[in-house]
Amino acid sequence: QVQLVESGGGLVQPGGSLRLSCAASGTRIKVNDMGWYRQAPGKQRELVAVITSGGGTNYGDSVKGRFTISRDNARNTVNLQMNSLKPEDTDVYYCNATVEDYGAGWTAEYWGQGTQVTVSS
Repeated sequence: QVQLVESGGGLVQPGGSLRLSCAASGTRIKVNDMGWYRQAPGKQRELVAVITSGGGTNYGDSVKGRFTISRDNARNTVNLQMNSLKPEDTDVYYCNATVEDYGAGWTAEYWGQGTQVTVSS
């Protein structure tokens, strides 16, 4: 069974930095795209950043130049370095991964449980 486990959220002052991490676990899997999305109460989930297994990246417009996504394919982990944080970055951040499960015989999209990021003075 595939699981995504996130870590690294918390409270930070405006202008500060945080680093989120997410690890995909499972047997006989191949992790393709990995990414981060965020969602505030009553709003739609929005793209923060995504990275392909080959290292190609795409960012939401509101975080370009401030956030950097990276991954370690050997460990099936993805990281999000968030700099110059603003109060409007306050949200629950969700890890996302598209995973080929060779044991089950399918490819599916998985989500982490979410981690809270709060930017406030």
